[in-house]
Amino acid sequence: MKGSLNGSLNGSRTRSLTGPLWLAWRQQRMLVGIGVALLAAAAAIAAYYRSGMLDDVRSGRFADCAPDPLHCTQSGTGLPLLLDVEPLTYLGVLNIALPVLIGVFWGAPLLGRDRELGMHRVVLTQGMSRGQWFASRFALAAAATVVLSGLLAGAFAWWWRPAANRSYGLFWYENTALSGSGPRVVAAALFGLAAGTLLGLLARRVVQAMGLTLLLTGAVTLALEWTHRTRLLVPPHTYTSAGITPKPLMGDKWSAGQYGLITASGRRDDVMNCPFPSGAQLRECMDRHGYVARFYEANPAGDYWTFQWADTVVLGGLAVLLTVATVLLLRRRV
Repeated sequence: MKGSLNGSLNGSRTRSLTGPLWLAWRQQRMLVGIGVALLAAAAAIAAYYRSGMLDDVRSGRFADCAPDPLHCTQSGTGLPLLLDVEPLTYLGVLNIALPVLIGVFWGAPLLGRDRELGMHRVVLTQGMSRGQWFASRFALAAAATVVLSGLLAGAFAWWWRPAANRSYGLFWYENTALSGSGPRVVAAALFGLAAGTLLGLLARRVVQAMGLTLLLTGAVTLALEWTHRTRLLVPPHTYTSAGITPKPLMGDKWSAGQYGLITASGRRDDVMNCPFPSGAQLRECMDRHGYVARFYEANPAGDYWTFQWADTVVLGGLAVLLTVATVLLLRRRV
């Protein structure tokens, strides 16, 4: 008798734990399948084009190209020598768009569909708590989002490596590389999921939640791109050269577009005050105005990771805040 009672209790605990997850899986398996298919297609395309990229690099066509932004040109014709990185940039665009896609098509219906159809009432009368209803759905969606976004970001990095920071390839500061790779892709995807889930809980209709999610995730994505261009979160470094000494090479740095001249007192003036690249004219102009050095502002290649972690903190923090807000509003809205 005692054994049968213990068995019954254990079975009930198992059902209470696996039931919500099983139901969540049944409702989300199509989306998981689409994610797997997308990942498989991206991996196949990356493998194919990366193989061609490596063949081009090993052919010796780019052996004389300098690793800086100046385009490498063909001798005789003057035409630029470039790797075929266009398919790679498409993957970067997909990674940048992930928070929008996941938020609209996965996050918004996650709770919103049940609420719109009234299915949550049926589920909650079957012994499932609000917490279990939310946690099972969100945990599965979040796990799938992390795996999908992480592998897509990894595929981009693997494909990009032979062409990274080369005049014939793709530099780290270009949008598709800076925002389409690294840990920020995972944080952005989780932010999109959290935003869609919250708006799905708050909105009366799933379509309405999807529209609001599109606006929110799109706005945040564009705002972060703006912070990159303005260097709001990652200020540029200042590089100086005394007198008419040649300025430090730009190389793979990301120019902030700020060039100028420095007086003995440290005042900075516009470079157009002495618009001469070098030589006696530049020296004479600098002496006449009292300039003792030149400068420019840029972010070195090492700042790639500074941008990455700054974005990851912002997007990850937003994802956590939106998830907490969803949990707190569950009892009021469901």
